[in-house]
Amino acid sequence: MSKITFIGAGSTVFVKNVLGDVMSTPALQGFELALFDIDPERLQDSERLLNSIKNTLGSTCVIKAYSDRKAALKGAKYVINAIQVGGYDPCTITDFEIPKKYGLRQTIADTLGIGGIFRNLRTIPVMLDFARDMQEVCPDAQFLNYTNPMAVLTNVMNTVGGIRTVGLCHSVQHCVSELFKALDMDQTGVESKIAGINHMAWLLEVKKDGVDLYPEIKRRAAEKQKEKHHDMVRFELMLRFGYYVTESSEHNAEYHPYFIKKSYPELIERYNIPLDEYPRRCVNQINGWKEMREKIFASENIEHTRSKEYASYIMEAMETNVPFKIGGNVMNTGLITNLPKEACVEVPCLVDRSGISPTFVGDLPPQLAALNRTNINTQLLTIEAAVTGKKEHIYHAAMLDPHTAAELSLDDIVALCDDLIEAHGSWLPAFK
Repeated sequence: MSKITFIGAGSTVFVKNVLGDVMSTPALQGFELALFDIDPERLQDSERLLNSIKNTLGSTCVIKAYSDRKAALKGAKYVINAIQVGGYDPCTITDFEIPKKYGLRQTIADTLGIGGIFRNLRTIPVMLDFARDMQEVCPDAQFLNYTNPMAVLTNVMNTVGGIRTVGLCHSVQHCVSELFKALDMDQTGVESKIAGINHMAWLLEVKKDGVDLYPEIKRRAAEKQKEKHHDMVRFELMLRFGYYVTESSEHNAEYHPYFIKKSYPELIERYNIPLDEYPRRCVNQINGWKEMREKIFASENIEHTRSKEYASYIMEAMETNVPFKIGGNVMNTGLITNLPKEACVEVPCLVDRSGISPTFVGDLPPQLAALNRTNINTQLLTIEAAVTGKKEHIYHAAMLDPHTAAELSLDDIVALCDDLIEAHGSWLPAFK
C-alpha cells in the first residue's frame, strides 16, 4: 500500500482540506494517510475528522495516526509538511515584541524581516531532522512543503537535506482573482504568467484574447488609490515598478524599505498597513478554535468538496500521468536568468508522472529582479547562518534585510539579534 504522510497533522482544518481532497480523488484511493504531530490531542482530532470524511465519501484510503515520526515516514511516496516551530507563544510573541523595543515594527514576520530570519533559524534544524529521517526510510519521496518561510525552507530541503522538494503557496493561485475582484474586472478568459520568488513573484503578463490588460489595470488602480482600501501597498508597488506582486499588502509592506518607517509614521495610515497583524490572527485563531472544533464535530458525517489546494492535484498528476500546471517553489537551475542560481524561485511548473518540471522564464524586468535580490540576499545569508552555526551570518542577514536596514543602525541590528538569540533560548541551536 502506498503512503502519504502528513507532518503537522494537528493543523486540523488544513488537514481536512488537503487529505479530504485526497479522499475525493479516484486516482488516490487505497493510499495510507499517515498522520504525525507532536500534539496528541490535535492529532486525535484530525484522525477522527478524516475518518468521518472517509465514511461520508466512501473512500478506500486507510487513515493511521503515529506518535513516532520515522514510523510515519517509513515507505512514504509523498510527504506533506505544515508545521510551525515555537508557535504563537513564545516564539511569535518574541519575534514581534523584542524588535518593538528598538522601534522596529512588523506586520506578519513569517517570511522576511527580522521575524522571518528567526523563524527560519528555529525551523531549519527541525526540517533537516525530517530530511535525515526521510533519507533513511523514504529517500525517493516527493516532499510538498507548505511551511513558511517558504523560499528558505524549500531551498534547505533540496540543497542541504537532499530531499526532492517543491514549495507550495496560495499567493500565486489567488493573485489574479484578487486583483480583478478589487478592480471590478471580469477574469473570464484571462491568461497570465507569474514568476519571481515566493511572496514576491510578479504578474509578468496578463492578457485576454492577446490584448495586454495592464494599461486598464493600472488606470483603475490609480483611481482606487485615491480612497483607502486593503491592498494599497501592492497597488503602489505596481504603479511605481510596473507589475503586480503576488503576496498581500500586509506582507509586502515589510519586504521593502518604503512603507513602515519611524520617520514617516503617516505612511501607516496612508497605505492602510496593519501593524502586528499576525499576532492578532494567532490570538483570534486560538480563541476561535474551541468553537470551530464544536462546529466541525457537530455531525458524525462530515462532508468534503475538493478544494483548489495544489497537493492532491500534484499527486494525481504524478499517479495518472495527466499533466497539471502549478506555480511552484524550486531551485533556480537557470530558470530566472537574472537571479542567483543558489536561490529558490517561484515559477510555472508542469506536473506528470516524471515529477515536477519547472519552466524556463528568462530575465525578469530589471527593476523586479533587483527587488527580488534584496530579499534573496537575506534568505541566502540566513541559510549560511543555519548551516555553519556562525552568529556573524545572522547579523549579515539582518543587516541586509531591506526593512531592518532602513530603520536601524548597524550597532542596533547586532544588539537586536543578540537579544532575539537570548530570548529564543532552546528554540535555537547554539551559534558561535
